[in-house]
Amino acid sequence: MQTRVADKPSTRKRMIVMIIAVVVLIGLIAGIKVLTIVHMLAGMKPPPPAVVSTAKAAYQEWQPELRAVGTLRAVRGADLALDIAGLVTVVNVKSGDEVKQGQVLLQLRDSEDLAQLHQLEASAALAEVTFARAKEQLAVQVISKADYDQSAADLKVKQAAVAQQQVNVAKKQLRAPFSGRAGIVTINPGAYLNSGTTIVTLQQLDPIYVDFHLPQKELAGLRPGQRAVVTLDAFPGKSFVGKINAISPKVDSDTRNVQIEAEVPNPDRTLVPGMFANVAIDVGSQQRHLTLPQTAVVYNPYGETVFVVKTKREADEARAAEAARTAAANGESAPKADDKKAAASKAPPIPPDALVVQQSFVTTGPTRGDQVAIESGLGEGAEVVTSGQIKLKSGAPIKIDNSVQPTDNPNPTPQEH
Repeated sequence: MQTRVADKPSTRKRMIVMIIAVVVLIGLIAGIKVLTIVHMLAGMKPPPPAVVSTAKAAYQEWQPELRAVGTLRAVRGADLALDIAGLVTVVNVKSGDEVKQGQVLLQLRDSEDLAQLHQLEASAALAEVTFARAKEQLAVQVISKADYDQSAADLKVKQAAVAQQQVNVAKKQLRAPFSGRAGIVTINPGAYLNSGTTIVTLQQLDPIYVDFHLPQKELAGLRPGQRAVVTLDAFPGKSFVGKINAISPKVDSDTRNVQIEAEVPNPDRTLVPGMFANVAIDVGSQQRHLTLPQTAVVYNPYGETVFVVKTKREADEARAAEAARTAAANGESAPKADDKKAAASKAPPIPPDALVVQQSFVTTGPTRGDQVAIESGLGEGAEVVTSGQIKLKSGAPIKIDNSVQPTDNPNPTPQEH
């Protein structure tokens, strides 16, 4: 029993010594690791300057315009059909033909109608001879006035029958109601047509109308005769100039938009009804705006900003001046540079002539294509970053590479590759 009691303090002491040794070993390893990391960080080079593209703010003359999406419509257009049934004997039009007003496009079998017309014409001719004879006999009192009136009525009846039959014969022909271009013709001689069957579509293509809508608030700047420029995806790089032809006297109560009709010359017949079109209407006089590419502006919930390119010296002077203005506005003394904080920084100092960026708030105005107007916060000639802003903050050094620039086109067009 005494031996066991004597062994207990010795075992506890050895355990405490082992724990202390393990803690010391872990602390030694951690210290060596921290020293290694600190040495590595001290030997690391600062990150290279961010590569960005830049552009200079410049004034441009802008023509205010309204833009809308419209649909092309023929000045005259119709799907032609006959109101009677019959057997097709002649088709005088081919797909895509230019036809003249009154031209016969299709003929149904009309031999029976023509035979009946000839019979009625013969009866009418006999009635006319009879009426002429009755007129002569009445002049010499050979026949009564009643016989004369009977002959006159019989002539009118026969002539009316001829006119009615001529209408029946004309119904067997399909004539162009106006000049235009025929669509696809699928009817052939020998086919039987039911009444009302569409035979061909006919469209008058020169000029052509463009129907589009604009908000009611723009009505004050619209009037018939204004210049309208139409562009289509089908003809990239090409525009068609027309004019406003009519403005609807009624505003849609659901959308509060007003329908507008523009007329565009189409002598080559390149524009066809149903095409999608972009319409630009010139309104007012030209205005002068300070512009930048839209990619230069960073849109945030708290406002729009741009990164202005300056030298390190200019940035420090601007920052010091801003701090002095703020302090003066608050009735405080101008703040001094924090030398201790600068000394504690291990990063190498940026040379005074090195390029850095300074974030600045701006007020944006209207846009035009890839451009945006800057109403305040920036001066003419200021150089701003147009791409690469995501990796920037105020005071960050940069390297300018303008070999590839964002688009800055006032009238961009979709590009498909």
